[in-house]
Amino acid sequence: MDITMIGQNIAAMRKEKGIKQDELARVVGVTPQAVSKWENGGVPDIELLPLIADFFGVSIDRLFGRKTGDPEDTAAARMKEIAVLKEDEKHDAIFLRCWDMERACFGHTDEFDIKRIESGIAQDQQTYSAYVNDHGFTSMGIANRIRYFLVVPNVQDADRALLDGIDHCAFFHDLSDKDVFDTCVALHRREKGRVFTLEFLANKMGLTQERTREVLDILKKWDLVVTLSLETDEAEQNVYDFKPTQSFLSLLIFSREMIAPPRHFNFHMDHRKMPYLQ
Repeated sequence: MDITMIGQNIAAMRKEKGIKQDELARVVGVTPQAVSKWENGGVPDIELLPLIADFFGVSIDRLFGRKTGDPEDTAAARMKEIAVLKEDEKHDAIFLRCWDMERACFGHTDEFDIKRIESGIAQDQQTYSAYVNDHGFTSMGIANRIRYFLVVPNVQDADRALLDGIDHCAFFHDLSDKDVFDTCVALHRREKGRVFTLEFLANKMGLTQERTREVLDILKKWDLVVTLSLETDEAEQNVYDFKPTQSFLSLLIFSREMIAPPRHFNFHMDHRKMPYLQ
């Protein structure tokens, strides 16, 4: 076993994953100069080897260049790779993993930088990918307007899963009211946990207090708003707390795609013959 190979292996894995020396240094707790020294023939301290292996999602044997027989890219390794990232880096990393899985559906296992797609289309355009067959479907917004990834294996009992006990017509009827919809959008722009009064919302939306009360009643019906009682020195006052949800953003994404269906696909396959609702 050549211990000096560790530095070369660290350099190779770091470059393969597009990681900078200072990123590895920050996680392991050393200086970027130390990482550079390893990669130019030096050897990390032995107590750092588990941290380095965890960072790359590999075994310590892999740092030495030994083949253990275990698949290098295991689920645990992929999880560790994302777990060590900073919070503001994780969602981009998850999205790129989804992009890899999407391309794999089409048989593409080569490197494909998503920035190449972004640079090739106008900023006001959107590129998509979809893999659809009788086993389920994926839907992916790649760039530039919004990124998302949805994977849906076949829904075996659509009535029970999607329809039973849900009054979709009533919900969409209420949401189609422009005042209700605009209020939902406006409240989703506010920081979570900031309560407000009826008077504040009426002024913000340019509505009468009577109309604002009607809008709040509709939002309360769908559990988007709750009424809180606030005691002051003068009197007890009702305030409102809005409960933002990522589902509203998802609804906007897919409503837009129904109204303006995707046109530009980077990858697209639709071999589905079965109905979506079974």
